[in-house]
Amino acid sequence: MIFIDACFGKKTPYTPVWIMRQAGRYLDEYKKVREKAGDFLNLCHTPKLAAEVSLQPVDIIGVDAAIMFSDILVIPNEMGMKLNFIKGKGPVFEKPIKNEEDLKNLKSNWEAANKLTYVYETIKIVRNKLDKDKALIGFSGAPWTLATYMIEGQGTKTYAISKKMIYSNPKLVHKILTKITEVVKLYLENQIKAGVNAIQIFDSWANAIEPSKYNEFSWKYIADIASYIKKKYPHIPIIIFPKGINGFLDKVYGDFDVFGVDWGTPMETAKEKLGDKYVLQGNMEPCRLYSKKATEEGIKSIIKVMKNERHIFNLGHGILPDVPVENAKYFVSLCKKLTRKN
Repeated sequence: MIFIDACFGKKTPYTPVWIMRQAGRYLDEYKKVREKAGDFLNLCHTPKLAAEVSLQPVDIIGVDAAIMFSDILVIPNEMGMKLNFIKGKGPVFEKPIKNEEDLKNLKSNWEAANKLTYVYETIKIVRNKLDKDKALIGFSGAPWTLATYMIEGQGTKTYAISKKMIYSNPKLVHKILTKITEVVKLYLENQIKAGVNAIQIFDSWANAIEPSKYNEFSWKYIADIASYIKKKYPHIPIIIFPKGINGFLDKVYGDFDVFGVDWGTPMETAKEKLGDKYVLQGNMEPCRLYSKKATEEGIKSIIKVMKNERHIFNLGHGILPDVPVENAKYFVSLCKKLTRKN
């Protein structure tokens, strides 16, 4: 698999490419399956349908790896927090965590991880149908990102409740993060057993924490998860994607293989700070895909920086819902064409 080869530094005919948030809102084929499922959580809970939308980007867009279809919030949902997806509002938990009693009411680590059987079944179906030369990527949200939803009760732009708890009750925050971390370890391990070839941990809200607190409340938990997985499954590449920490990349550490570079972090900076230690992935600005000219300029700029270096082409965050499918195909095909030349 050229995707896996790139993670471990082997020579490949071109730089592997995939698109963050592959299954989703920009594909008409996805929308039809989503409509058939009835609601988003039902789609996540139905392995046959989730496997279908996992495979669509490989068949339609031509990427080098499939991403299992799920959602990061299935974890707290199966920990016992009732989750609803509300139109116009997004995911909402009925009862956020406010105190230790709320935390004690959550399910045990093993029970929560074992309730995610629909994810593992999706993986098995996808891996069975996916070409052997294509990698299948599993994923989880990072403990901090999951904790923000569990504490806030929904998405937020200010993280005011979560950050208030960091400074007013840090012991409770660490207990929440520790609980989530142990569930994520088992969840990712079960994904590997089910058949994924690589895993990715998304810390989408990394930039909500001030730099001096980031390691304490986020990165050390990510590093703990990576260490746990790497010790048991050294052959599985681990990808870490923390969004918006370009100001303190020199603080990054841990036993993982790939660092996902978001679009706001200059690739030159990431290469300088981390290129000797990790394979770099990214960092195409997703909005460039609205224009083929801007797409070509973005690809060439990244190639110029990463020529002859270990690199995986990817968007620097999720693809947007109104990006023309033709443009997504163009991005993938041009990446392959230009990296073959270089």
